Amino acid sequence: MTVTYRQPGVVLTDRRFSVPLDHDEPAGERIEVFAREVVSTARGGAGLPWLVYLTGGPGFGATRFNGKESWLGRALQDFRVLLVDQRGTGSSTPANRQTLPLRGGPREQADYLALFRADSIVRDCEAIRPEVTGGAPWTVLGQSFGGFCATHYLSYAPEGLHTAIITGGLPTLEGHADDVYRAAYPRMECKSAAHYARYPQDVERARRIAAHLAEHETVLPGGYRLTVPAFQSLGMLLGMSDGSHRLHYLLEDAFVRTPAGSTLSDAFQENVRTELSYAGNPLFAVLHEAIYGQGERPTAWAAERVRDEFPQFDGEKSLAGDAPLLFTGEAVQRWMFDSDPALRPLRETADLLAARTDWPRLYDPARLAANEVPAAASIYHDDMYVDRDHSLTTARAIRGLRTWVTDEFEHDGLRAGGPRVLGRLLALARGEA
Repeated sequence: MTVTYRQPGVVLTDRRFSVPLDHDEPAGERIEVFAREVVSTARGGAGLPWLVYLTGGPGFGATRFNGKESWLGRALQDFRVLLVDQRGTGSSTPANRQTLPLRGGPREQADYLALFRADSIVRDCEAIRPEVTGGAPWTVLGQSFGGFCATHYLSYAPEGLHTAIITGGLPTLEGHADDVYRAAYPRMECKSAAHYARYPQDVERARRIAAHLAEHETVLPGGYRLTVPAFQSLGMLLGMSDGSHRLHYLLEDAFVRTPAGSTLSDAFQENVRTELSYAGNPLFAVLHEAIYGQGERPTAWAAERVRDEFPQFDGEKSLAGDAPLLFTGEAVQRWMFDSDPALRPLRETADLLAARTDWPRLYDPARLAANEVPAAASIYHDDMYVDRDHSLTTARAIRGLRTWVTDEFEHDGLRAGGPRVLGRLLALARGEA
């Protein structure tokens, strides 16, 4: 069933597709993938090529645009756009603490979610492409984890692609999750230092909040347990273009005076809960390290293990001395499944995924070295979420891939830079720049 309606300047059509849960068993169970088709009212869509958008994550549905916001307006000049809710997200068949018990216990849930990585997402795209395009190849735009999916696409189904555009999402082809986080923690430290250089008053504010949390058990509205490591994880904001400012405004009015003394305000607690809760996107936490799994070596809670190699991130030690409290980001750790009520029922499932030793390979270096699909990628010089050097190494391994390395944008360059970022990458892929 399809439903068509309008927003300013665009015509939208909601589409639903039935795809195999396991593409190696096409006659078996099926799930639903939702996608929203968008075409400019000025173009009408007749004869336009297709661009399919794969968003970041894992675990996020496609962006819900209002009209021609951000990069979408530029895309609609040349394409009819398909915004895909990757399996388990958005309006696709959901996967969360409420629905996963339908699969059975933690073992069955883990086996189910092992089919929700980039390889299955790309096979979903290939399953629906003939119905959408009549069999013609399409352009893929992959943001962040969507870029990981696009790189898998180039490895295993390049015949489905006319062009590949990747923004802030060139993955390491061979590196283990440990390698990803050994490169990530120094970037987190740099982002913390840059934040404090911009807002020096936040050094004392962050230490005061952390000291309060160390002395007082704090449970946020909805049941989230706010500990010092949980507070530090607000550093996830620092990878976005406006994130440092948002963190600053979050910290500035944290405390309120009461008859019982100074305590964290209701407003602060509610705002922190909004930032930290995974209720809206639990697959981000459950599958975050699994997106790096390849071969027999388990991911084994890499971010938490590797953090021990960087003692400067130990909040208790920072409070015992005079060092600024460092924030963390892009690091899902096991304690989150104790702190967040949306994740607690999935803790054993996540443990099983972290211990898994039979992950399929995600990338084919030989196929990438022989690539013939026009491709371009933006690499953000100071990207906190995706390592620049890993991205450059991968870029050199993909034949014909053209890169734009810039420090003008953070990880969300496609959102913040909108038409200019997409326009430049399309020009690079087309040989026009």
